[in-house]
Amino acid sequence: MRIDIISVLPELIESPFNASILKRAIDKQIIEICFHDLKKYASNKRKQVDDYQYGGGSGMVMMIEPIKKCIDLLKKQRTYDEIIYMSPDGKMLNQKISNQLSLKGNLIILCGHYKGVDQRVRDSLITMEISIGDYVLSGGELPAAVLCDSIIRLIPGVLGDETSALTDSYQDNLLAPPVYTRPSTFEDLKVPEILLSGDQLKIENWREEKAIERTRKLRPDIFD
Repeated sequence: MRIDIISVLPELIESPFNASILKRAIDKQIIEICFHDLKKYASNKRKQVDDYQYGGGSGMVMMIEPIKKCIDLLKKQRTYDEIIYMSPDGKMLNQKISNQLSLKGNLIILCGHYKGVDQRVRDSLITMEISIGDYVLSGGELPAAVLCDSIIRLIPGVLGDETSALTDSYQDNLLAPPVYTRPSTFEDLKVPEILLSGDQLKIENWREEKAIERTRKLRPDIFD
């Protein structure tokens, strides 16, 4: 998979890809990440990519011209499955969306900034809009990093144990059950005996019961 990320401040998003699971995925050539500084596609000497909004009002708006130039150049080089705009009013990111995107070949992610992008970008260039929550950040760089992480970890070969992602919260519309590790007893806190029993069938049944119990208690909205 290749993901091209377009941003006015690409340095804000580069760091997460330089460590841990994302870096290993890149080093193993399972995933290719390319950052594109939108200012390089500006047509004026000041490298301006934003301007005042028509009709008045506070906040600058990202211009359509440099965005289209960048996307057009990328599309000449390869076919993209989705061109995604990170926006607080996009579709809320969930595990189902991450699962679907992890099966794609090439993605473009456009990071919004300032007051957002010219609506004509959204109308004519974008195929998918994604939000990571009902709140507003300074830009789309951090949400783009969140989206990438949620996608990349699902690609075969990225995690050491490929079954790990399949037991995460939300994969089966349930929260994950509680997990424990050594020591089995710490002060007066003990690991549930069933997890030490070695009876895998009983353990799996216990985990399913706890997953249902936790979901009903903590997220009744998804349980329903």
